Amino acid sequence: MVEIKLNYDAVMKELNEVKSALANVTIATSQSSSLGENRLDFTTYWLEREARIHQLINEYVEVVEKNVEDTKANVRSLKEQDEAITR
Repeated sequence: MVEIKLNYDAVMKELNEVKSALANVTIATSQSSSLGENRLDFTTYWLEREARIHQLINEYVEVVEKNVEDTKANVRSLKEQDEAITR
């Protein structure tokens, strides 16, 4: 029979590193004031697009953070089950 080992400390370390790396996933918001008096269709479109990109990145970070927390909970559960079996 194949034996599968859970290296709990290594997995949790990797998950913590992922969570830390998410803090670096940011994008500066574009300000319309930086465009001066330009009121072109392109600048309006550009600002709207930048706002959508910013929103998507924030949503992505939230989803990944939730996935990391769910994975941590599952790994803790696996560890507890493994300890219960070996007793």
